[in-house]
Amino acid sequence: MTDTILEVTDLGKFFGGLRALSGVCFTVWRGEIFGIIGPNGAGKTTLFNCLSGALKPSTGRIGLDGRRIDGLHPHDICRLGLARTFQIVRPFQGMTVLGNVMVAAYGRHPATADAEHHAHEALRSIGMAHLAHLDAERLSVAEMRRLEIARAIATEPRLLLLDEMLAGLTATEAAALCDQIVALNGRGITIVMVEHSVPVISRMCARSIVLNFGTLLAEGTTQDVLRDPRVQEAYLGSAA
Repeated sequence: MTDTILEVTDLGKFFGGLRALSGVCFTVWRGEIFGIIGPNGAGKTTLFNCLSGALKPSTGRIGLDGRRIDGLHPHDICRLGLARTFQIVRPFQGMTVLGNVMVAAYGRHPATADAEHHAHEALRSIGMAHLAHLDAERLSVAEMRRLEIARAIATEPRLLLLDEMLAGLTATEAAALCDQIVALNGRGITIVMVEHSVPVISRMCARSIVLNFGTLLAEGTTQDVLRDPRVQEAYLGSAA
């Protein structure tokens, strides 16, 4: 029997008359890298906001390790082991890279020495140890992406949501970050990633779902999903 870490059932989010999500259902297995794809405006970030507690779902249920989390505050969900990144990285101004990550580590380690130790560990795990004392605002785009991931993993998640972490990166930078994501997964962190690059999703994710206009268009193995004619028309374009 497959060990499920995340279970989403009939999830909906409405903003007045706008249905941003409707009837979304899927499960994520412990230890996998799970993909979410779809065109712009499909509801991917709204889904992440509901999973992480930034938005309260209008309908449905979200279960993390068998515990219902929909409606909980973001900090409570984080303490239960779910962390997320954001598309737009905003470092804390006037702080070093280490200081930025320590802010996240304080959530589990109130003592400064402990928070600093775990922040250093998070930076090492994402290949940024040498930048610990640099002003965070001086980082490159690729380094900002790594900082965002470091802040998330400093909360010691079991499940990590990555929201378009490869956006704006060169091919070389994206490949290096993909290697780091695979390494984090190898350390036991289950990963759900929103990503527009079909080759990346195809290479990294054994299973995926596709959202379109807030509804679940397809789910299954990534290769089967990408072969679905509905997905090719909605996501890749009708010419595909």
